[in-house]
Amino acid sequence: MPAYTSKDQATAVFSQLFEILLEDPGFGAIVRDRALSVRFVHTKPDFELHVDADGVRVDGPPAPASMTIKMSCDTADALWTGRLLMPIAVATGRIRIKGNVATVIEFVPLLRPAFDRYPALAAAAGVPSDA
Repeated sequence: MPAYTSKDQATAVFSQLFEILLEDPGFGAIVRDRALSVRFVHTKPDFELHVDADGVRVDGPPAPASMTIKMSCDTADALWTGRLLMPIAVATGRIRIKGNVATVIEFVPLLRPAFDRYPALAAAAGVPSDA
């Protein structure tokens, strides 16, 4: 059974997750100070999140991004719950990242608060904990 049953459910969880991250002093400061922008391309269900200093936008016109991260919603769920490690996901092609390698390497550790917050956000939205 897929982790997310609808686009609305997935966009609600991931939008909220990245809004919380933007409020985090470490993540928010890097995004603002470096004018960092990230385009998350999710599949099954399909949608895009654009995260930058101006906030989080779902779908809409593609904006230029410092990096693009593509994965299925099931992969995102496994990643944010800690069942899948980022290096393994990238090495196996479950997550594809485009962008400057140095920026990507610096960006990944900034996502730590997302790992702490995601399980509660997903549970509140009705995402099964063993998806």
